[in-house]
Amino acid sequence: MASDHFSCSIGKDSVSKVEAGLDSSDIHGADIRFHGVVRKTEDDREISAIRYTFYQDMALQELEKIGADMTIAFPDHRAMVYHRVGEVTVGEASILIRVQTKHSAAAFEICREYLRRIKETVPIWKKPVFV
Repeated sequence: MASDHFSCSIGKDSVSKVEAGLDSSDIHGADIRFHGVVRKTEDDREISAIRYTFYQDMALQELEKIGADMTIAFPDHRAMVYHRVGEVTVGEASILIRVQTKHSAAAFEICREYLRRIKETVPIWKKPVFV
């Protein structure tokens, strides 16, 4: 889904590949990017990766709803969300949230709210691959 204010996608490409294709903005002073990175432990046990699965239609629909709601709540921003699925190894990013606004404080607030809503409502599940 894409609009002037929000775009989202889910796929198997690395976050770095997706991020390399992003454009810049000459109207936003703040451009923050949050990477959710797979850490080496889950439930105090060492892992080698996390396998992400999702309910495709519902996950994209929920991301679109979050984007629409956030555009209403915070009209002066632009955002994109990319979530990786499949096996993501330790040290790699599984999610990218990019927020652009005129001012940094708002960008951080908006990014935090996107992450909260995504974790709360988007049907993407993770299964650790234990060592």
